[in-house]
Amino acid sequence: MSGAVDVQVQRERQEALRALLCHPLLPAVGAHAAAFVLVRRHADALRKWLARCPRWTLQVEPEQARLRKTPGDLADATRPALDPQEAPFTRRGYVLLCLALAALTGEDRQTTLGRLAERVMGYFAADPALGRAGAFALESMDQRRDLVRVVRLLLDLRVLVRVAGEEQGFIHDPGRDVLYNVSRPALAAAPNLRRAPSSVEAAALDARVAALVEEHAPETDEARNQALRARLFRRLLDDPVVYYEDLAAEELAYLTRQRPFLVAEIEEATGLVAEVRREGIAMVDPRRELTDVGMPEEGTEGHLTLLLADWLAERARPVGVAAVEQRVAELVAEHREHWRKGVSEPGAEIALAAGALGRLAALRLVRRVPGGVEPRPALARYAVAPSAPPPRQARLRPAVHAGRGAAFAGASPDASREAAFGGASLDGRAP
Repeated sequence: MSGAVDVQVQRERQEALRALLCHPLLPAVGAHAAAFVLVRRHADALRKWLARCPRWTLQVEPEQARLRKTPGDLADATRPALDPQEAPFTRRGYVLLCLALAALTGEDRQTTLGRLAERVMGYFAADPALGRAGAFALESMDQRRDLVRVVRLLLDLRVLVRVAGEEQGFIHDPGRDVLYNVSRPALAAAPNLRRAPSSVEAAALDARVAALVEEHAPETDEARNQALRARLFRRLLDDPVVYYEDLAAEELAYLTRQRPFLVAEIEEATGLVAEVRREGIAMVDPRRELTDVGMPEEGTEGHLTLLLADWLAERARPVGVAAVEQRVAELVAEHREHWRKGVSEPGAEIALAAGALGRLAALRLVRRVPGGVEPRPALARYAVAPSAPPPRQARLRPAVHAGRGAAFAGASPDASREAAFGGASLDGRAP
């Protein structure tokens, strides 16, 4: 009986941690209620593991659980916040999100979309820097749409709960308002900061962002090793592939010595499986659940991304953006009868190419270089020959919302562990 109980406990802890990795702000009600029960039941064990390995903190309250994650690479720009329609946030979207959160701190238990818009307009009017960047006006449908995208993200996080009305109507007519309940606990938990923004003295944007999540500098050899270990845990948990060439010399040396310990800890805690190759490591999800971006996927964008990956893999060298857009235009001409309407409109190939390259970069299948992209080793498995098996599936795990992480799903780690990431090295095993 004891063995059966131990297996059940481990399974529940894995499910709880997987839920937190997918939804760092996990509400106690709704679709995630069952996962929240597991997080609350195993909170002590989860806190200890998270503090010891990636050195993240976990707060469990009656209304939600908050996993406060620090990315392994603060400069990673491949993981934008997404609204529920999967559109990435622009710089303006992030500004509106911050202003909306600030506005909500001064609201009572309920507010309306119109009132929120008025308060955001007030911030633009009161701050000369915001005013120089551009005004926010309800008269502009595009700007109302930008604010609605922010609100939909807050609804997804349950910072707001819709009571009456519908946001689409507000986009077309600002007189059609929407009523919300404001969740004070979720609002307070939403920012993932180690210090208050008002206490940051740095002026440059990158320096300010780094200061918000800055950790104490290690002063001893043991502390430095712990910091190295935490950074590697974070990258293995969050990144689709950890390439050895992307690591600093001390990180690579530590990973070389401690790889069995690191991957064993993650495998036991999450159920992920290490796929170790000559170029790097991917933590694989055999269940294909810890993901928000997959490849291949159905739909126009998914099909296009897969075809573009095949084309880039065959070249195995940097390719300019103009060449990618030209190739997308050719693919549209070939497949437009089967793809959604609008893909053949003039200029559509620019947005389609940008979206596909963004997905490939997020999955660590390509790397941005000046003027274009460079295929990375894992892209080789998408070079589909006529006699080759279907391409393996890549999956992207959410890391920070905002923020993302990823894994190749399901490949069996076996005697081919040390082979290259190319498709032939997997001997036809589909992940």
